Amino acid sequence: MSGNLVSENWDDIAGWWVDAIRDDPTQSEEPLALLSELIEGTGGRTIDLGCGEGQAMRLLGSSVIGTDLSHDLLKTVAPAGRVAQARLPDMSWIREGSFDRAVSVGLIDLIPDHASFFANAAKIVRSEGHLVVVMNHPVATAPRSDPLVDPEGEILWRWGDYLTCGVTAQEAGGRIVELFHRPMGELLAAAGQAGWTLVRMTERGPSERTIECFPEYRGQENIPSLLGIVWTRT
Repeated sequence: MSGNLVSENWDDIAGWWVDAIRDDPTQSEEPLALLSELIEGTGGRTIDLGCGEGQAMRLLGSSVIGTDLSHDLLKTVAPAGRVAQARLPDMSWIREGSFDRAVSVGLIDLIPDHASFFANAAKIVRSEGHLVVVMNHPVATAPRSDPLVDPEGEILWRWGDYLTCGVTAQEAGGRIVELFHRPMGELLAAAGQAGWTLVRMTERGPSERTIECFPEYRGQENIPSLLGIVWTRT
């Protein structure tokens, strides 16, 4: 499997990701709709951590800077704002307290060190600023977690190895992406230890639009697939 992992800079699946953004509502419409709700009451100078091809930057508008590891993806972002290539969770190149808000969509479960992510984000966001995160729900990333159909046709959820940290391999563009799973308590504890205070947490299942595109999700409307959290720095 290791030979089929995406390269360190993700450029080998950049084209696949741009196509997924266009064709898959779970990678575009759903996270952006949740982000739109979460950013209410936040604002100011913003950095998009893991900006990808820039869909969140276009939603956020002006005064936003994006950063991502993939050079090919960053080339598609340019019309949406200024960008910088960097390997997150390292943010040492950013001046402390530079931003009023940090936003991250679909990033945390792609990096192995979530504690450093929260700690470093706390350094670059000013006091009383915000961190807004949209990510795969931990229920969906736990190794061996899957939907199950009982004999009556009811769809249930197998929790798998939810309570322990682990890694799940997921196919992406003919390559393998590793998703790093942490239970909810692990995420919240790491954020709290870094100085972030929880403001809001929202969980979502597949939308009707997603079910139209992928009928196999029908019956999973109340099984969480997305997690959105807002913190403030104290």
